[in-house]
Amino acid sequence: MQTLYFALALFLLLNLVAGMWRVLRGPTVADRMLAAQLFGTTSVAILLLLAQAEDEAALRDVALVFALLAAVTAVAFVRRAWTDMEIKHDAN
Repeated sequence: MQTLYFALALFLLLNLVAGMWRVLRGPTVADRMLAAQLFGTTSVAILLLLAQAEDEAALRDVALVFALLAAVTAVAFVRRAWTDMEIKHDAN
């Protein structure tokens, strides 16, 4: 079963490499932010798989912190983007 967990973690890691392409080449800022959210959720999944494979509770704690940071990052981005949209709307 450990082999399956490690294989899934490797697959998710390869997805992160594909997501890096979107961060570098994203046509809009929103595309880049969604790719960054992909990093957050995928890293949580990888950490949870590794925690289960190695039976390490500390990795679960780190995954929880990453999940909280990803949520805070998304809220900060939306607040900033919303403010920018309001400024552009008021200027017209």
